[in-house]
Amino acid sequence: MNTTVAVYDTKPYDRESLARVEGAETIDWRFLDFRLGPDSAHAASGAQVVCVFVNDDAGRPVLEKLAGLGVRLLALRCTGFNKVDLAAAKELGLPVTRVTNYSPYAVAEHTIALILALNRKLHRAFNRIRELNFSLTGLEGFDLHGKTAGIFGTGKIGRIVAEILKGFGMRVLAYDPYPATDWAAQHGIVYTEPRTLARESDVVSLHVPLTPETKHLIRRETLELMKPTAILVNVSRGQLIDTAALIQALKSRRLGGVALDVYEEEEGVFFEDLSGQVLEDDVLARLLTFPNVLITSHQAFLTREALNDIARVTVENIHRFASRQPFLEGTLL
Repeated sequence: MNTTVAVYDTKPYDRESLARVEGAETIDWRFLDFRLGPDSAHAASGAQVVCVFVNDDAGRPVLEKLAGLGVRLLALRCTGFNKVDLAAAKELGLPVTRVTNYSPYAVAEHTIALILALNRKLHRAFNRIRELNFSLTGLEGFDLHGKTAGIFGTGKIGRIVAEILKGFGMRVLAYDPYPATDWAAQHGIVYTEPRTLARESDVVSLHVPLTPETKHLIRRETLELMKPTAILVNVSRGQLIDTAALIQALKSRRLGGVALDVYEEEEGVFFEDLSGQVLEDDVLARLLTFPNVLITSHQAFLTREALNDIARVTVENIHRFASRQPFLEGTLL
C-alpha cells in the first residue's frame, strides 16, 4: 500500500520537482494549493505524512489536529522551521524532518544578482525602457571593485557570497560567532566584530538563521552605523531586519539602497498572485514606493538544482518513514 502524503501550499514547480524524483511514483501525492493552518488541517485526513513549506502553520493546535487524524510524519520541504512547535511535535510523537542542505549556489547567486541589480539600478532601467524612456539620469551606480563588503554569517551560503565578492576585487569583512578561520585565511576574508562590519562596509549581506539573538539584527542602532551610501541585502529571514527602522533610514536618506528577498510579514503575500487586488500591508506598500528598494518574492532558492535537492531529500525521508528506516542524517529535528 502506497504512503499517502498531503502536500500543502503547492505551486506548479513543487509538483513537477517532486514528481520527477526517482521513487515518487510509489507515493500517493495529494497536492493542496492552500496553506496548512487550523482551518485546513482537516484536508490531511487519510494521509500518513504531511509535507509543508516555510510559511505553513505547524503550531500546537494544528499538530494536535494532524495527530488526531492519524498523521505520523511532518516533512518540511525547506530548511527553516520557526513555524513548527517542536516541543508539541515531540509530545505528540510526531517526527519532523527538514531539508538541511540544498544548492547553496542558488541563494548565493541570487544575492549577487540583487546586489548588481540594485547598485546599477537595473529594475528602474528596465521599467524606463519599456516606456521608451532611454534617459540615463538617476541611474548612476558605483564600482564594486575596491569597495568593502560585510557578510553576516559564514555558513555555506555566506562563504560562497564572500568568495564571489572577493572575486569582484572587494575587501570582504565577515562576522560569525563561530568563525571559519582556515577558510578566511585561504580566501583573504577578515573576521571582525559587528559594529566594525556595519561601519566600514559598502555592501552588507545577511546570511544568518532567525533566532532570538538574531531577530532585528539590523535595527536603528545598526543602521545609524552604516554608511549613507551602503547597500543592505537580505536573502535569509525577514525578521532579521526591523522594517520600521529600515523605512525611517530610507526616508531620512541614511541608506543607499535595500534589496530584499524576504520580508518580516511576508506570510499571505509572498508566493501569491495579488495582482488586481489592494495590497493591505501598508508597511510593504511603503517600502515599494522607494526607488532605491528592490524586492523579490522569496525566490532565492528557486533553481532547478535546488528544487531537485529539496524533492530528493523529501521523497527519501518519506520512503524511509514508510519502511521504518532511519531518516537521512541531520534532517530529523
